[in-house]
Amino acid sequence: MSGMTGLMTSPPRPGVSRPAAGGGDGDRVPLLARPLASYYLLLFSAGLLLLLGLIMVLSASSVRAFEELGSPYAVFARQATWVGIGLPLLVLGSRLPVRVFRLLAYPTMVVSLLLLLVVLTPLGKSLNGAQRWIELGPYTLQPSEIAKLALVLWGADLLVRKRKLLGEWKHLLVPLVPGALLISVLIMLEPDMGTTIVVLTVLLTLLWVVGTPLRVFAALSGAILAVGTILAVREPYRLERLMSYRDPFADAHDTGFQAVQGLYALASGGWWGEGLGASREKWPGLLPNAHTDFILAIIGEELGLLGTLVVVMLFAVLGFAGIRVAHRSTDPFIQLAAAAATGWIIGQAVVNMGAVVGLLPITGIPLPLVSFGGSALVPTMLTVGMLLSFARHEPAAAAAISSRAAARRDARDRAGADHWWQRLHVQPGPGQQTHGGYRADVRYEDDPRASVRW
Repeated sequence: MSGMTGLMTSPPRPGVSRPAAGGGDGDRVPLLARPLASYYLLLFSAGLLLLLGLIMVLSASSVRAFEELGSPYAVFARQATWVGIGLPLLVLGSRLPVRVFRLLAYPTMVVSLLLLLVVLTPLGKSLNGAQRWIELGPYTLQPSEIAKLALVLWGADLLVRKRKLLGEWKHLLVPLVPGALLISVLIMLEPDMGTTIVVLTVLLTLLWVVGTPLRVFAALSGAILAVGTILAVREPYRLERLMSYRDPFADAHDTGFQAVQGLYALASGGWWGEGLGASREKWPGLLPNAHTDFILAIIGEELGLLGTLVVVMLFAVLGFAGIRVAHRSTDPFIQLAAAAATGWIIGQAVVNMGAVVGLLPITGIPLPLVSFGGSALVPTMLTVGMLLSFARHEPAAAAAISSRAAARRDARDRAGADHWWQRLHVQPGPGQQTHGGYRADVRYEDDPRASVRW
């Protein structure tokens, strides 16, 4: 293929050598040059975003939860439950081998398509004019969130299987593009344009990383943009959002109400914020969806510009680490899946934060790992676990983990040998010892562990 050079064609970075025996400050390995740097960057950024999300969901939802549900902790308890479900999945995902993710690609894709069809039937739950959920007792499931992960796995596995045929644009685009468009159409029927944008972001990321020729990539991107524009102006409520995006203060009490209240929250926070729990916009009758789509506005009001910049920096670190994993890996599947998953999380964060600060139209998608909502949180946490697994499979990281495991095994063997030797209760001697009336001939050979011949 001509045109762009993707991550799949870039050589892997060499492993990191151990520092010299001098032990001085000049021999220290820089943080980003350490084998497991990507792993800890992902763990650090995602963990802090998750913790901040729990705190801010409690703060942003407490007043309205007390008014509507009788307890200020009702919404927080549900979010904590979802975190409790997601954490084991994150840990499990971080320990799974790469082949398991490849095996899950097609089943996950089939299940997500079936659920997207089910949500359009009478079994789907409708709310505020959109039918996006399936009720499961006291909880709801949003199939479009599972479809994002399904497209990441299926698209990456598909392109790796067809990598010898990708020089022909037909094999490059089919069936990847039709599959992604099928997901997008089913999501638009709900309707949910924000999630559709994220799904198409995953598609474009896969095509970019695999090295799609520039003319093909530009033509496909232009076609998607044209169709998106037509869909945006065709529906009256989407057209109203676009018009209010241009000047939300022109209709601050109707179509521009949410955007204006979000800007008020950010402005009142100033540099340092009003203080945790001191938001006024979270009270009833003011900022809608304060604990979901517009939680960043509450963060800005309570924690100030400093708090919002911390959120931005954490997503920047997460994005950097994800792309770093894709770049340093030698496995084509990891390269594609890591880049696509990172594009999904960071793309969704950019769309959400851009809408809150008024740079983009409001699309109604949550802030990953921070906003309330289990249907979005649990698949995202599983995806973070997958990225952690990929980080452990970087060549230098895999070598370091293998070395540590070997060192631990050797330490256990040494400890066991020492314990066994102590149980002999023998007196030190020049080679031959006695124990219980028997003669023990103790030999030390190449193996440092003691071997005893009775």
